[in-house]
Amino acid sequence: MAFLEVKNIVKDFGGLVANNNVSFEIEKGEIVGLIGPNGAGKTTLFNCIVGYYRPSSGKILFKGKDITGFKPFQTSREGIGRTFQIMKVTTGLTVLENVMVGAFSRTDKREVAEKEAMGIMEFLGLIDIKEYHINELPIARQRKVGLARALATKPELLMLDEVASGLNHTETDEMVGLLKMLNKEKDMTIFLIEHIMEMVMSVSKRVIVLDSGVKIAEGLPNEIVKNPDVIKAYLGEKYAKSH
Repeated sequence: MAFLEVKNIVKDFGGLVANNNVSFEIEKGEIVGLIGPNGAGKTTLFNCIVGYYRPSSGKILFKGKDITGFKPFQTSREGIGRTFQIMKVTTGLTVLENVMVGAFSRTDKREVAEKEAMGIMEFLGLIDIKEYHINELPIARQRKVGLARALATKPELLMLDEVASGLNHTETDEMVGLLKMLNKEKDMTIFLIEHIMEMVMSVSKRVIVLDSGVKIAEGLPNEIVKNPDVIKAYLGEKYAKSH
């Protein structure tokens, strides 16, 4: 039994098919990358798994349980946490309060939520900015706050939507190290959408490729970069030849 099973998922927005019969499995402890051109259906697929969209057809199983059509608060309780491509943080709240929002999904006690949030922020090196508001922070710190809030929900499966977007090389390398640490030390399974190919290839154990809503490839990173369909749809000859 796979940790996450996505079976023949179709998501049709009134004639626009964003996901077309997509199937794959993720094993516990893996880091899996999801790549593809803009409009390939990557974020839609994430939204179907997490429960922002109900799939038109197909099934999603998490730890053997059918979670198809669950709402986001239900998938969060099951152990799925996610970050967003566009930061879903509350600008009126401090960094600490933003992370506590995630912790409140597991407790209704303020002191417990604050303790949980502080522990995660210490782990991520965010304690020094706990009283700052989000809009006062550079993008790299904002991304980390989004990650902290997702971690505060205590996920077993962490789904990251372009968590390195807008980061420079040094910040991206730091994020790669952080994800590897979460995977190894916290036993966290990670599923990530990412456009920065160096990050995907260095952190992922496997890579899934979507194009126009269809899964066109799946395999080890070094296989994916040589796959003619992936080169044509997304990577381009120049990238493939340089790797």
